[in-house]
Parts: sequence; structure tokens; C-alpha cells
Amino acid sequence: MKARVYVSFKKTVLDPQGQAIQSALAGRGYHSIRDVRQGKVFEIEVSGEADRATVERQLEEIARDILANPVIEEYRVEVD
Repeated sequence: MKARVYVSFKKTVLDPQGQAIQSALAGRGYHSIRDVRQGKVFEIEVSGEADRATVERQLEEIARDILANPVIEEYRVEVD
């Protein structure tokens, strides 16, 4: 079973790297790009022995406790 955890800054948190990318895009003529937010993607492979409900619960815990800083980041878990 494969899963992805997407982690990004909350909308209320300043994203200087995203702003730098947006500025660079504008400098290259991409003026229609209004905002860029950067983030992280974790691709996780889980053994086929675990049931889906257990995997989803464990990945939620891992995302909340290890992969994301819940004070400034939000996350989303997708299991294939």
C-alpha cells in the first residue's frame, strides 16, 4: 500500500520561499501567477499486511506528531 502526506504552511503563516518563487516567476514574465506556497510531500510505502483503517490512523498520527509542525503547518494524508 502506498500513501502520500502533504505538508504545507497554514495560510496565516508567512512563506518566504513561496514569495521568492513568485517574485522570480514575475521576473520571468509569468505575471498571471498571483501566489506560490511551498510545501513537502512524503511518499510512504506500507506493507500489505496492515488493514487500511489501521494504516490511515497510523499515518494521521505520524503526520501530526512527526512530519508536520501543527503550530504553523497543515497536512493531508492520501492512501492509495
